[in-house]
Amino acid sequence: MLKVVVIDGNAISRNLLTSVLLNGGFDVVGDSNPSPAGIAGMIKLKPQIVCIDIGAADDEGLARIDTLRHALPKTLLFLVSGQFDPLTVQTAAGRGVHGFIVKPFKPETVLKTIRNAVIKLARQHRQAAAQDGAAPDDAASVSDDS
Repeated sequence: MLKVVVIDGNAISRNLLTSVLLNGGFDVVGDSNPSPAGIAGMIKLKPQIVCIDIGAADDEGLARIDTLRHALPKTLLFLVSGQFDPLTVQTAAGRGVHGFIVKPFKPETVLKTIRNAVIKLARQHRQAAAQDGAAPDDAASVSDDS
């Protein structure tokens, strides 16, 4: 089971997303607000997946993505927001975000978005292993060492 943390300034949103993920078979190991202390606490849990609402896609919000990407380079990052404009999507993807979860949540869409990213990453690992002549890893090992 993949370990997930949820970071969002709104406790109701955190709880809703946590419920969706738990019901979808994920192991939600923590949740927090997006404060520096909250993010630091979530990093210590070494999740394989992070769902984060960065608030505004300004320098402070984007710095949160950079902090997570630097501390957890192999972790899948999903940006959560009520709206996404093309520039935000492009900027976030360029900073290592793997997918986008739109509020209000639709459970099936959230789970499909995350599962598709996990499957895509597993395929990339298998292809890289095949090119290197190594045995492919199990999909569940997405980032066991992050």
